[in-house]
Formats: sequence, C-alpha cells, structure tokens
Amino acid sequence: MKTYRGTCHCGAIRFEIEAEIDHVRACDCSICRRRGALIYRVPAEAFRLLTPVEDLHVYRWGSMTGADYICPTCGIMPFRQPSHPTAVERAAGARPFDGWAINTRCLIDFDPGSVPVRHIAGSRL
Repeated sequence: MKTYRGTCHCGAIRFEIEAEIDHVRACDCSICRRRGALIYRVPAEAFRLLTPVEDLHVYRWGSMTGADYICPTCGIMPFRQPSHPTAVERAAGARPFDGWAINTRCLIDFDPGSVPVRHIAGSRL
C-alpha cells in the first residue's frame, strides 16, 4: 500500500490515505457531474484526517445520509462519506460502504489520468 497525502486547494484541509489506486470513479449524478471529482473509495481505516473536523464545512443533500466535506476557505471538496443506499437501491443490489470517497484530484503526486475511469450511473439511483 502506498501513502498518499492530500489537501484542498488552499491547504487548510490535510489528509492521508493508504491505497493502491487502480481506477477512479466518475459519477453522473447532479452534484458529481458539476463538481468534476474523480473518486477512489478507501475503507475507514485507510483514511487519516490531519485537520480538525470542526474546521470543515459539511454539506448533506438527497437522503441526508452522506456527507461532503468542504473547505470553508477555498470551497474544494477533497473527500466525502458516501450516502447509505435507500431501500430501493438495496433491493437493486447496492451495498452499503463504510469508508471514504476521496477526490483523487486533491491527492499530491497522483495523476488521475494514469488509471482507468469507471463510469457510475449515480443519476439513476
């Protein structure tokens, strides 16, 4: 496993992940499409927040079970906790994920263009 360091644009939010990034995810839901993040999911134990969580702004939308962590200074979302699947999504085969969705564009020394992109149809959920 490699340790990646990440920050928001201004550097106020700092974090680390342990991962072997072999792909990124591009979701077509309303918020991800506008945001343009390329996501890689890591389990909870592979994520280390180096900035006090109180210093981050949290944005919740839709089911209100997910949390987008945003820098209050520069507005960048370096990571999020994915939403829990709804009953309909679970019935369709979606499984809960207890971890973090990392915006790989915020990782230092990682090129998201170096790995394949998996397209996620979040707009259909």
